[in-house]
Amino acid sequence: MLKATIGRVFLRLAGWQVDDNYPHEVKRLVIIAAPHTTNWDFPFTLAMAWKLHIPMKFFGKHTLFRFPFGGLLKAVGGIPVNRGKRANLVEALVAEFGEREELALVVPAEGTRAKGDYWKSGFYRIALQAGVPILPAYVDYVKKRGGFGELIHPTGDVRQDMDKIRAFYSAIIEDPPPNFTPPRLIEEEREV
Repeated sequence: MLKATIGRVFLRLAGWQVDDNYPHEVKRLVIIAAPHTTNWDFPFTLAMAWKLHIPMKFFGKHTLFRFPFGGLLKAVGGIPVNRGKRANLVEALVAEFGEREELALVVPAEGTRAKGDYWKSGFYRIALQAGVPILPAYVDYVKKRGGFGELIHPTGDVRQDMDKIRAFYSAIIEDPPPNFTPPRLIEEEREV
């Protein structure tokens, strides 16, 4: 209840609205956090999750979870991961789904706040291997609004699934930030 109040007050003071279209009946899913273009993405996403009672979890560099912020990051849903062991990151997060009955894992698919050529495919591989749906989420700084799209159940056809994700983001974010990386995975080119 306290988190919901904090989230609601933070968003109200910032002048933001949230589309309350989160699928609460789905207990395990991967949420795409996009655009990921500013350090403010995290506080707005967290506030939206708290306001809507979403049991959001996120992963971050294990070094961020040291004193003095480690306890706080874990308390708000953080899962520390060692990025130096990148080959095991997807498997470790898939295992998290195997251990939990409820997990809404937020993944910034762009991977960085700088513009790139491709999104990181970890969100897709985690969802596919864990057998959970993908939920595109957005923050729109122009409209001061955030929300969610329709659930996408990954089929293994990367291009077809990414077409659905692209359709969502192109429809919802009319004026993307200049450093927004368009939704595209390098794996799509390998399918050709």
